[in-house]
Amino acid sequence: MEGGHHHHISATVDTGDRFPQWSLQETRDFLMIRAELDQSFMETKRNKLLWEVIATKMKDAGYNRSADQCKCKWKNLVTRYKGCETMESEVMRQQFPFYNEMQAIFGARMQRMLWVEAEGGASGSKKKGLQVSSDDDDDNEESEVEKGGGSKKKRKVVKSTIGMINPGSSSGGGGSINSLKESLEAFMKQIVQMEMQWLRAYEAREEERRMKEMEWRQAMEALEKERIMMDRSWRDMEEQRRIREEARAEKRDALITALLNKLGRDDL
Repeated sequence: MEGGHHHHISATVDTGDRFPQWSLQETRDFLMIRAELDQSFMETKRNKLLWEVIATKMKDAGYNRSADQCKCKWKNLVTRYKGCETMESEVMRQQFPFYNEMQAIFGARMQRMLWVEAEGGASGSKKKGLQVSSDDDDDNEESEVEKGGGSKKKRKVVKSTIGMINPGSSSGGGGSINSLKESLEAFMKQIVQMEMQWLRAYEAREEERRMKEMEWRQAMEALEKERIMMDRSWRDMEEQRRIREEARAEKRDALITALLNKLGRDDL
């Protein structure tokens, strides 16, 4: 039955990637916008409005994406990011070119959560007005009762995010200060490694840019030299043409003068 076939396709294809497909640059712009609002996502239980804000920002950037498309794209990226944990770095970069962007988002998220968890453990009290939640699941937070379970959910999200950045670090006394310090140290090491990778990539791009600029300048200099040579050649040709014209004019005047003199002698 044709209808069933269509339902199967709609169930397996990511609606965020349907028509048109997301380009690499569009996805990177989307991740920049999503990163700016990540803290807001983690501090509210109702993120539907935040996805509308992202869709508006995407439109301002020249992309036509709905809030649902942005949300589906994010879930797809999170799923692919989680799947990169067992991959080699080179294979990972080929299979998922947005790993560094996602790593930066979850790394910053984990750092914020670790500080919140550490402050909460040190003071023994919760901060009012701070609701930490995850947007990786469906919008079930809108239907949840805000009272009760907030602290458990916060710890669960902290452990989940730590596990995405540093797998295995959330087990064995995840709420203790020592565990948080170890996780934070591991996170900082990964940040340093990422910064070194970014620095090397930046230096490589900068070197490539310098080489291209040098090639462009050399090409421009060669063109300028060629233009000067052609200009000189043209001037030389013009000078030779003028000399020949003057020589022909002198010969013509000499012939006319000689003819007139001869005619004058004949008349006498």
